[in-house]
Amino acid sequence: MNKYKITIITLLFTVLSLNVFGQNKTYFFEIQKNGQGKQAIIFIPGFASSGEVWNETKTEFEKEYICYTLTMAGFAGVEPQNNSTFKNWENSIVDFIKDNKIISPILIGHSMGGGLALAIASDYPDLISKIIVVDALPCLQALSNPSFKSKEKNDCSAAANQITAMTDEQFYKMQKLSIPRLLVDSTMQEKVVSWSVKSDRKTFAEMYCDFWNTDLREKIKNIKCPNLILLESYFVNIKPSIEEQYKNLKTANLQYANKGLHFIMYDDSEWYYAQLKKFLTTK
Repeated sequence: MNKYKITIITLLFTVLSLNVFGQNKTYFFEIQKNGQGKQAIIFIPGFASSGEVWNETKTEFEKEYICYTLTMAGFAGVEPQNNSTFKNWENSIVDFIKDNKIISPILIGHSMGGGLALAIASDYPDLISKIIVVDALPCLQALSNPSFKSKEKNDCSAAANQITAMTDEQFYKMQKLSIPRLLVDSTMQEKVVSWSVKSDRKTFAEMYCDFWNTDLREKIKNIKCPNLILLESYFVNIKPSIEEQYKNLKTANLQYANKGLHFIMYDDSEWYYAQLKKFLTTK
């Protein structure tokens, strides 16, 4: 009888332990949950950005959708984690969806977050109901080198050493100089720069290097779900190159902003919200 009791207690403890550890599972991001509704939207920010980049967007949709907003590990003040790679981040988002039984969520990703949305919809085509990609391409390097091929073993140590060796002032100046090429709205520039400055330098360098080596051009042929690809206004001038990048996504719905740069949600907000609302309400 005592043997049976011990066995039962052991089994119960094991089950309870699995539940506890399941609930406290570590992902490669912090999560904020808002809103209500039957359908979930997962917002994925771009490179070195905070989930705050989606604040205004969430306000538009949280009355009808459950909104999960991510900020990736090492970005915008979030604690960095070891083994941060584009693929590991993709897998972590997928684990989060499966662990929390989020049925057919919509993914909205900006910049590298848009790349993650494309990768997830490609590798797990039955997991996602819709994706919205805000100014991201399947392969950044292919814009200047269409024949680019990813390196199987990509060494990012040089980039990490260069970035981590910079003083805080040097790093801030670098980000301050680059922001006008990404964002026209001067009222938001300092906020976006602050996210970069608060990011972990090693993560910043390694993820930039890893994403620069990412090529999704072939695998996007696996995407089944409806998609909306919002692109900055400049890209209309190089349409053939953009369409070449997306040629394997036969249902690609490419839309070019009327004005502004990379942060479309700030630079052409009226057009941006109109596009999102139209796409999300279309069955």
